[in-house]
Amino acid sequence: MTLSKDQKRAMRSAARLYAVQALFQMEHSSQSIDAVRAEFEDHRFGAVYEGEEMIEGDVDTFRGLIEGAVTEQRAIDQMADRAIVETWKIDRIDPTLRALFRAAGAELVAKKTPPKVVIVEFVDVAKAFFPDGKEPKFVNAVLDHMARDAQPEAF
Repeated sequence: MTLSKDQKRAMRSAARLYAVQALFQMEHSSQSIDAVRAEFEDHRFGAVYEGEEMIEGDVDTFRGLIEGAVTEQRAIDQMADRAIVETWKIDRIDPTLRALFRAAGAELVAKKTPPKVVIVEFVDVAKAFFPDGKEPKFVNAVLDHMARDAQPEAF
């Protein structure tokens, strides 16, 4: 079965959301990347919760984000720290936002996706987690700064 561009895009978007959830779970439960990757790929992608079927995530995007976030965590955290106001370091940020910044940072560092696409996609992820809050605007500002840091040639 051949997927349309819209289906592929939706699967990449879902993979970004799943990557944030997986990174959050890894931090909270001290589970290994292998255990979390297997759980998400085997049980979460396409799962049905409360009658709602979750979309299939793009496995390559999901793996690239969580592996990149783990491998490059130190550099990504430093990049995020530079983007966040001086008095707020990444370890003081909400754990969901920290996971989001790490997943987005991994995609920015990989330089396979245009920075503006990464920003829009992860602001949408922030809206999914914080539909009524100010966090999406904060995420937009931080990711804009991180993108300029990771890919200055793109601006």
